[in-house]
Amino acid sequence: MYFRISASVLLTRVISGLIASAVLGYMLGQTFLVVSIVAIALLAWHYNHLFKLIQWLWQGKSISPPQANGIWGRIYDGMYRRIRKQRLKQKQLNERLRKFRDGAEALPDGALVLSNELNILWGNKKASQLIGVRWPSDVGQRIDNLIRFPEFSKYLVSGDFESPCLIISPINSELQLELRMMAYGSDQILLLARDISKIQRLEEMRRDFVANVSHELKTPLTVVRGYVEMVQASETALAPHWQKAFSTIETQVSRMDRLVEQLLVLAKVENNLDSDNHQQVDLSRLTLTVVEDAQWLNQDKKHVIHCNIAPDISIKGNEHELKSACLNLLSNAIAYTHENGTIDVTLRIDGNKIRFSVKDNGPGIKPEHVNRLTERFFRIDKSRSRDTGGSGLGLAIVKHVLNHHNGELSIESDWQQGSEFIIHFKPTSTS
Repeated sequence: MYFRISASVLLTRVISGLIASAVLGYMLGQTFLVVSIVAIALLAWHYNHLFKLIQWLWQGKSISPPQANGIWGRIYDGMYRRIRKQRLKQKQLNERLRKFRDGAEALPDGALVLSNELNILWGNKKASQLIGVRWPSDVGQRIDNLIRFPEFSKYLVSGDFESPCLIISPINSELQLELRMMAYGSDQILLLARDISKIQRLEEMRRDFVANVSHELKTPLTVVRGYVEMVQASETALAPHWQKAFSTIETQVSRMDRLVEQLLVLAKVENNLDSDNHQQVDLSRLTLTVVEDAQWLNQDKKHVIHCNIAPDISIKGNEHELKSACLNLLSNAIAYTHENGTIDVTLRIDGNKIRFSVKDNGPGIKPEHVNRLTERFFRIDKSRSRDTGGSGLGLAIVKHVLNHHNGELSIESDWQQGSEFIIHFKPTSTS
């Protein structure tokens, strides 16, 4: 039941009681004495209930307040009503927290909630199994005090959490972990740890398989090519249909040989994850060398290649890999641009980055194909790729090279108007 009383009503009751006591005291000839007794009794009654309230608030074990009549009974009833309402809200909140924790415990990944200062606030059991965080004894510890890996420290210092951080599990050296960090609410950070050991092993098996098969194909291809060249070079004239057959064999062997070479390059780039062997590379000189090396591909199509290469631009990296990436972009432009086309090769400083680009006026790329260009063996026009000798591996090689050199590939293309492939590097030394 809802109870409401105003200050004026309460004041009216007190004044009415005092007036009544004054009238009674007047009739008895002791006005002041009667009024004083009534006032003291009223004050004692209020102080008695006030003392009971204090006792209950600080020492009482029951959730129910003391019993009383009158205004104090209304006060106790209101307090009890508030307590029950608050307990109901607390119960609902606890239920939500329980469901959240059950959901977090059901995650296949380790989850940690961190403060903005990277202190651990909460973690699930999977985080304990993968990272070794003990709940709740590690609450308040900084996460970098528990995960002591240089790559993770660099990851935290960089503040760039768009890409994951790969580390070995601190408690199990056989586990490879992928760590991702993201904003969680307004003042917290969520860290997810995923076990990618199986994926890594499968990826290594795939890379080893491709590399081994490619190596094994080199010998039979060399033998077939040798016999074909021997037959074609023989003094005995071949019948026209045999000449055509051997010419076709030579063409297909050459295509297969190029495919094997690119598979070997891709396997080597994928397996070469060590950045300690990176050295300072003169990117300006390397770009000029790439343009010169690509001229033999341009003998038939006779494209006009314009070069705008800024001098003295260098970057720390693997020169062989960088040359492979730049040459792949230029050879693609030569292969897929119509005869007598125009190709622009540019190298310059763009803000705080190095910009290398290859632009052509070829047929362009449809928007729905742009995002798939770096996939292995993806080709927009399979028949055209067969004619040009394309394997669908060139841009996959470029992507892996850029992953090793902190580079980004962007593609700008208008259908039937041409394409531009742009690489952005973070400079390490410029003049």
